[in-house]
Amino acid sequence: MASTVHDPAGARPGYGQLLRTRGAWTFVLPGFLARQPFAMLTIGILLLVNHTTGSYGTAGTVSATAGVSMALFAPQSGKLADRFGQGAVLIPGVIVHAAAISLLTALALSDAPLWALFAAAVPAGASTPQIGPMVRARWAAKLEGSPLMSTAAAFESVTDEFTFVIGPVLATALATGVHPAAGLVAEAVLTLVGGLLFASQRRTQPQTVRAAGGQREKQASALSVPGVRVLAITMLGIGTVFGGMQVSMTAFTKELGEPGLNGLMYGTFAAGNMIAGIVCGAVAWKSSPQRRLLTAYPLLALATTPLWAAHALPLLGGLGLLVGLCIAPSLITGYTLVEKLVPASSRTEAFTWLTGAVGLGQAAGATVGGRLIDAHTASTGFLVPLGGTALALAVLLVLRKALTPKGESLVAARGVGHREPVSVD
Repeated sequence: MASTVHDPAGARPGYGQLLRTRGAWTFVLPGFLARQPFAMLTIGILLLVNHTTGSYGTAGTVSATAGVSMALFAPQSGKLADRFGQGAVLIPGVIVHAAAISLLTALALSDAPLWALFAAAVPAGASTPQIGPMVRARWAAKLEGSPLMSTAAAFESVTDEFTFVIGPVLATALATGVHPAAGLVAEAVLTLVGGLLFASQRRTQPQTVRAAGGQREKQASALSVPGVRVLAITMLGIGTVFGGMQVSMTAFTKELGEPGLNGLMYGTFAAGNMIAGIVCGAVAWKSSPQRRLLTAYPLLALATTPLWAAHALPLLGGLGLLVGLCIAPSLITGYTLVEKLVPASSRTEAFTWLTGAVGLGQAAGATVGGRLIDAHTASTGFLVPLGGTALALAVLLVLRKALTPKGESLVAARGVGHREPVSVD
């Protein structure tokens, strides 16, 4: 699909120009509403199950079950969306999700056995709508061949992080100030309403790929691209930061007798992520996204090192802000590389592999962190982000050549704004 963006010579491809793209607001606004629940799901489950069982380990495990299910099913959802269209996948998905969340909430409040909570958490996670990847796929279809694609990647990462500022704060406020289940109930309502509104915007959804004879073209999995596998591992590491920080901050604030500040603390961490994302999208980068990832990821691993030693909320808030500032550059460059590495016909699937990897890492981080907290103290849970990013960094450094598209070097051509040369598939 040809780009519909007017890109006059000398124009700076910034956020303003991006949002003036014809038809952009028709999917940006519904997409923003529909993706809010993504940041509310795991913390909503964590808070509810911890309230009903009194165990961070149990709460983290149930939350992780939903996260693992989401991570495993998300790529399949993306692949189906590439083949049959986003609306065909999204509409039944949000209905199933709302029903599964309702069941999980009812079981938790009725003190159902643990196996029942796990059984309900599986469809709740598996049916989580992949709005972020779907919005990115719409940008990719609309901006094919345009330097604005990298700006769109930055904009979407900023939007994602904004949801991680709003979502956890909202879920925590509802769970602690209204009812322990209120956060999950709000998540289900927003998912249903936002998802249906987004699905109704059919004009901007990417076309399904068909062969000349009218049959859908057989596609190779996006995971067959070596660079996507490497990016998935780096996102797995980032997910352990989200999961480890979430459960550890919840326990830390409760340990200090200030459980109501959990949303604020996690919001500070996510705010750092959002601020860094805005800056990354505004800088005129002269290096390739591959090189930026190899610079940003070690900084993220380094920033997680002192978390476990924090002994007061102000110190933890400052360290959380620092960690947040280091996440966005890695996320943005990872999603930018998908547009370079993956054919247009498989991009929704590729985006969902990365998003699913974040969810899987988040689930693992919450589970391991919860077990460490139950066995020791809240501070030990902060070792999870350090371990997760360190392991992912080792893989990234060893397999870094897989991130370089054929015919390109690690140094991008000079450009303006958040841009690199965009190859046309």
